[in-house]
Amino acid sequence: MDNQTKLTTFAQRRLLYVASGLVLIMGVILFFLSDHTETFFSWTIGVPLTAAFLGSGYLASFVLEFLAAREALWVRSRIAVPAVLSFTSLTFIVTMIHLDKFHLDSDNPITITITWAWILVYALVPIIMSIIYIQQLRSAGDPSPVIAPLPVWFKGVLIGLGGLMMLLGIGFLIMPTELMSLWAWDQTALTARAIGAWLVGIGMTAVHCVLENDWTRIQSVMIAYVLFGGLQLINLLRYPDAGGLDWSALNTWIYFGFVIVILLAGLYGTWQSKKHLSAQNQ
Repeated sequence: MDNQTKLTTFAQRRLLYVASGLVLIMGVILFFLSDHTETFFSWTIGVPLTAAFLGSGYLASFVLEFLAAREALWVRSRIAVPAVLSFTSLTFIVTMIHLDKFHLDSDNPITITITWAWILVYALVPIIMSIIYIQQLRSAGDPSPVIAPLPVWFKGVLIGLGGLMMLLGIGFLIMPTELMSLWAWDQTALTARAIGAWLVGIGMTAVHCVLENDWTRIQSVMIAYVLFGGLQLINLLRYPDAGGLDWSALNTWIYFGFVIVILLAGLYGTWQSKKHLSAQNQ
């Protein structure tokens, strides 16, 4: 390894490990206890499919952050940081807007603990992550050169996915009531904004992959896409008619197509990333 190559700092790697553990806990709760958010989550989500959707995002985020934390090279771990920082910051804002919906007056010790843990995590993580990110950017070393560029068609797929997700996500964050009918199943203003934060975060990873333009740098995102897409398909099988989900409606099939594209992009990207990383290590 070139001594001048910029490495991921100790603080950055440890923060990603801690963050991955936190999102794993949240993902397990939301995905496996989707029908019990009145007790095991920070606010009650009336439609279990929404809880499962959010849980899938957290589980995919665990994979992204954990794999990024294991990378010694900054060019291979940085793919996780801007998206996670944006998502946590947006989620804190959403939390503050809808704080009256949270279980702050619960008598259940489990519920109140989860609620306050949520608030504290989303209040502190963006601040800590911003400080460590700035330190990381100021650390010594030069970035590695691009080794295995992405094909133009795949970059086009990622730009399309990322652009649409970020556009819809920003719309949900700003005008949730006006735009929630675009979603495949029923939402409240709070859940629409929560989904919006996820769409912005996931969309940012797609755009970031294009900017990195190197198969050897984006493996963690591609694996996370496989998990996210696969779990969302499982969610549709678990709750085929939840929240007014209508399989004769166009928006349902648009959502289904979006999930399929995410899954296929992740599978192809994982294959290519592994192939190029293996070739580089030989």
